[in-house]
Amino acid sequence: MFLLRLLLKNAFRHRLRTLLTMVGLVVAICAFGLLRTIVDAWYAGVEGSSSTRLVTRSNISLTFALPLSYAERLRAVDGVRQVSWANWFGGVYVTERNFFPQFAVDPPSYLALYPEYRLPDEQKLAFLRDRQGAVVGRKLADKFGWKLGDTIPLRGTIYPGTWSFTLRGIWDGAEARTDESQMLVHWAYINEAIRARFKGRGEQVGVYILGIAEPADAAAVGQRVDALFANSLAETMTETEAAFQLSFVAMSEAILAAVQAVSFIIVLIIMAVMANTMAMTARERLAEYATLKALGFGPGFVTRLLFGESLLIAALGGAAGIALTLPLAAAFRSAAGTLFPVFQVSPLTMALQGLAALGVGAVAAAWPAWRMGRIDIVAGLRHMG
Repeated sequence: MFLLRLLLKNAFRHRLRTLLTMVGLVVAICAFGLLRTIVDAWYAGVEGSSSTRLVTRSNISLTFALPLSYAERLRAVDGVRQVSWANWFGGVYVTERNFFPQFAVDPPSYLALYPEYRLPDEQKLAFLRDRQGAVVGRKLADKFGWKLGDTIPLRGTIYPGTWSFTLRGIWDGAEARTDESQMLVHWAYINEAIRARFKGRGEQVGVYILGIAEPADAAAVGQRVDALFANSLAETMTETEAAFQLSFVAMSEAILAAVQAVSFIIVLIIMAVMANTMAMTARERLAEYATLKALGFGPGFVTRLLFGESLLIAALGGAAGIALTLPLAAAFRSAAGTLFPVFQVSPLTMALQGLAALGVGAVAAAWPAWRMGRIDIVAGLRHMG
């Protein structure tokens, strides 16, 4: 208790300097946490993927469709328990700035493969019965203020024309990382309209989603599926849902690497600032430390004083930075809208923030503490005069 009171008095002997140092540390720790959370948000789709779902797409590119006739053949593949499909719809709601993912799906089979979408039974039934119905995630509904029964108009980009959908359900994610920013509509309704407007088109899907019993069978099942359609006019590529999501993350790999680098550079900058603060502190108290050694206190005590003071400042600034990160992340999530479906400060990020703050405190005090521990008593006392 005595040592703690001594450290507090020493730390705030020059209040303005200490407060400015802490403010810099708070800003650095907040920035570090937010940047790490942005990186985590990019990988949210991967983290939220299921190990019992596979995605089958065209071997050429995701933009090439697959025939609907593949569905029955996929159901016969050994290891495949469920089959569904989805098309990217790509409609515009009011303005291009209101971007959010929209998928035309086969509702009965698709919802069965995604139990993490918690949809009330009555809303699910209403969606299944209404071919022009739609369901959305809670986050998307809250953003636009949609209520059950609302009509949602979308201007088609891939599928021309204006499409109107009636909101029949709003799902909640089973976990915090579940995506609640998507919209699902009936594939059959879209397909029927396309066939009526454009002869020879329709009966095509963007991707197939396969449900398997055991995650360990994913590679073998994927090989069987791709072998089934080898040398056909529409060859396939089957991969785990996590690998499918990673293919999108890989497109931004350079940006993510830059964001991670900036987060560490910020910590290094504040480390240099705090090291300068502790060096100034040590020089000002040179005579005091010499006096302590003359009174019989060993070099270890002087070293502990400097380390303790630096770690105390770092701990206070780090704690304030971590606490401030949470409301800032909430504000950023609100401003970003559906750009990041999942944007949440993870416990790992907060732990890294704490370690970064303490690391800054320890490194900043290392050189001054080593010098003060080796100070010559006579030279130190002469400095007093």
